[in-house]
Amino acid sequence: MTLTPAQRQTLTWTAIGIAAALLLWRLAPVLTPFLVGAGLAYVLRPAVERLVARRWPRTLAVLLVETVAILGVLALVLLIVPILTKELPLLKAQLPLLADRLNNTLAPWLAQYGIHVSLDSASIREFVFKHFDENAEDWMARAFASARIGGSYVLAAVGNAVLVPLVLFYLLMDWPRLGLQIRALVPPRQQERVQGFLQECDAVLGQYLRGQLLVMLVLAAYYAIGLGLFGFHLALPVGVITGLLVFIPYLGYGIGLVLALMAALLQFDSWMGLVGVAVVYGFGQVLESFYLTPRLVGERIGLSPLAVIFALLAFGELFGFVGVLIALPVSAVMLVAIRRLQGAYLGSRLYLG
Repeated sequence: MTLTPAQRQTLTWTAIGIAAALLLWRLAPVLTPFLVGAGLAYVLRPAVERLVARRWPRTLAVLLVETVAILGVLALVLLIVPILTKELPLLKAQLPLLADRLNNTLAPWLAQYGIHVSLDSASIREFVFKHFDENAEDWMARAFASARIGGSYVLAAVGNAVLVPLVLFYLLMDWPRLGLQIRALVPPRQQERVQGFLQECDAVLGQYLRGQLLVMLVLAAYYAIGLGLFGFHLALPVGVITGLLVFIPYLGYGIGLVLALMAALLQFDSWMGLVGVAVVYGFGQVLESFYLTPRLVGERIGLSPLAVIFALLAFGELFGFVGVLIALPVSAVMLVAIRRLQGAYLGSRLYLG
């Protein structure tokens, strides 16, 4: 059977695509820091280009933007550290008392329904004082022992922490040149079409990033104000952390919820703290999932609220946690491709007859 030139071209590009996908799959562990660096470079590139347009040297602009980004990550980490340093000593003193309180209040109530629960306060007290009374040298010794057991994971984490900033720096420096080189690989007769597609994808992804940032800021303010209204002393740091980490689906919300529960158990002597956490975080999850993300992110990229929910569920089912993380940006690019295919179909002989 003789193939037409168009068929041969289609088969060739299909084979190249399959080979590239297999290569990416095999090299996934090696490519991870490069992909992370590329994603960060895409996010930070507009800031660099604005500084360059104002006649800043590109090297200085890249160093400034990357330094600000790193300081932002460190600031988020430093928000968590004071909370832990303040709450862990209180947790040491309060855990045995909490166990006694649960035995005296919760156990009799559950016993009325045939559920017999009893917490061993003596064992909990022994465990707490054994593990929380260790000095810094004991913690360091345990950390080094864990590093020896799983040294490859520690080395990988340290390597990525060093490699990602380097990759980010060089990508931001070489972004215009890389763009020209990639554009030169596109067949000349397809360059205008591909360029239009990429520009539309860039516009949609920019809308997504701005919408996601707006969701993070709204939720940071909501959680901080909500916890403050219930009288939490750590309302501001816990609320800000929860809001800023919502870009990591489930994990960011979970970290904030755990910190809020710890604060409630250590600050309040009644169930009021737990009730406050349940109200604030329960309503916050509903607000984010069914209003903020569909409205501020979905509508900006052209996805209906139902499509946003479906995309999150579908990508989560197919690819797990990573799928949930990339669901909306990938859906935005797919939406652009679908619009292009729809336009081609409506102008084709198949549709027009």
